[in-house]
Amino acid sequence: MNPRDTIVAISTPLARSGLGVVRLSGARSREIAEGFLRFTQGPRWRPWTSELAELLDSAGSIVDQVVVSFFEKPRSYTAEDVIEISCHGAPVVLRFCVQRAVERGARIAEPGEFTLRAYINGRIDLPQAEAVRDLIEATTLYQARVAAQQIDGSVSRRIRPIKEQLLELIALLEAGIDFAEDDVSVASAEDILRRLEPIERGVRDLVASFAAGKLVHEGFTLAIVGRPNVGKSSLFNRLLEQDRAIVTEIPGTTRDLVSETTSLDGIPVRLVDTAGIREAKELVETLGIERSYQAMADADLTLLVLDLSEEMSDEDRLLREKLQNRKAIVAGNKCDLEQRLTAEDSFIAVSAMTGEGIDDLRCAILRRLAPEGLAAPESGSITSIRHEALLRETLEALANARRAVAFEIPHEMLLLDLYAALRPIDAVTGATTADDILNRIFSTFCIGK
Repeated sequence: MNPRDTIVAISTPLARSGLGVVRLSGARSREIAEGFLRFTQGPRWRPWTSELAELLDSAGSIVDQVVVSFFEKPRSYTAEDVIEISCHGAPVVLRFCVQRAVERGARIAEPGEFTLRAYINGRIDLPQAEAVRDLIEATTLYQARVAAQQIDGSVSRRIRPIKEQLLELIALLEAGIDFAEDDVSVASAEDILRRLEPIERGVRDLVASFAAGKLVHEGFTLAIVGRPNVGKSSLFNRLLEQDRAIVTEIPGTTRDLVSETTSLDGIPVRLVDTAGIREAKELVETLGIERSYQAMADADLTLLVLDLSEEMSDEDRLLREKLQNRKAIVAGNKCDLEQRLTAEDSFIAVSAMTGEGIDDLRCAILRRLAPEGLAAPESGSITSIRHEALLRETLEALANARRAVAFEIPHEMLLLDLYAALRPIDAVTGATTADDILNRIFSTFCIGK
């Protein structure tokens, strides 16, 4: 990809719609657009305004009437001249518009190249660029809010002061080594540890935020299990808020896994209704029960359903034992009937029939998965597994640096650990050059004065 090329692409889904947008970005955007568009009053190219124009074929005939919006560099998405051509949303027209732009010298953009240019040109940083993708892929409004806040820089704002503190410590030690003849004091072990502490705490808090952030970004799978006829399918339908699973009074109605995706307080959740677990009487039921056990193993959380109107059975006890070492929650269904189970059996009382206790169950599910609660979107939680893995590398390097200080390792070797801590942060936010370190040294210590 040549960053000096002017690129073009369809920026809306390629399907029949009222409108579709073709986007141009690059130094020759205006020149190329003028080659196949005819403006009613001549192209004035006033920034942040729109003009009416006609899309022409090579013979000068009108193909479509369009609206052209111009965003002048650097106040555009890519920090280059950007032109957006709003056509009628016929795929053939949109493709034709792109073809005409290519004929005039544009290159078809690679996937994500507009956002890549925004990053290269300093318009956004890496966390913001990744958040653009997350916003496009959002399936719930809550996910969209979190992504929008990250695009606005919520993650970057949390990482920036941590990186600044680390750079200051590196600059301090580099100055003490490289410019000792200028009487720059070498930091003491106590001073280094004092500076390391807020850096470690900040990185640790960011890593801890991933538990809730991952939940927001990826959602989770909830397997609903229990013996036959306890109301698993009814509870599945109630949580889903639609009749998806077949419900009858005949035990063993569900023979295979039934799954649907819904939203729980803005978090995507895949609900899995399973076959009732008991001693199977025939082959098909045996296979269904095996799949139930597999669903329990694959799920992020298992919801065990008990029947409050009956005493606890051997199957119930067996299932509780199997779930002791797994993330699980117990719901006591049919609380609208006379209860035979007591509160000592520890369950959340619900009624799939009347809806009683369902809100409490939803809250309990989220608390079990995110004990610290879901952070507000503007808090800057880490939602990318890539970011979490990189920040764990930083934590490990900082721990090594702390041990190096304790063992009175020379500062030249300590710096290796600090640079090792900086590299993963750079992979999150963008690279730090040697000039950044030198600029800090000279601006802070007045070397050579």
